[in-house]
Amino acid sequence: KLTDLLQWYAATFRDPMMLQPPEWFKAFIYCEAFLQMPFFPVAVYAFLKGGCKWIRTPAIIYSTHVATTLFAILAHILFHDFSKSEHSGPQTQRERLILLCMYVPYLLVPLLILFTMLYNPHYNQAEKRKRK
Repeated sequence: KLTDLLQWYAATFRDPMMLQPPEWFKAFIYCEAFLQMPFFPVAVYAFLKGGCKWIRTPAIIYSTHVATTLFAILAHILFHDFSKSEHSGPQTQRERLILLCMYVPYLLVPLLILFTMLYNPHYNQAEKRKRK
């Protein structure tokens, strides 16, 4: 069952945000469901088709949004006092780093997309309009 998998993950990696998310984390979940998830099929289409320069602006918006939310999550993992959490959170620096490692890939992928959109000449060059 998915609930068993969630329980296992939360216990193994000491991630109480998955079992009892703070309100700000719930807001990020809604943003993911209603903003990020609809972007995925559009981005897959654009990247698989290739040559779709129109994906640059949506990809920059997506990647900066995701990176911003991840910075808040990573800061929470590093600095929050989990000793008062109802569910077991990371108590040692090692446990915090392990949990951090679970979230870091969700930051790296958007950063790779952002840097690609900003610095890859294919997406970065200004479009030249044909004269009539």
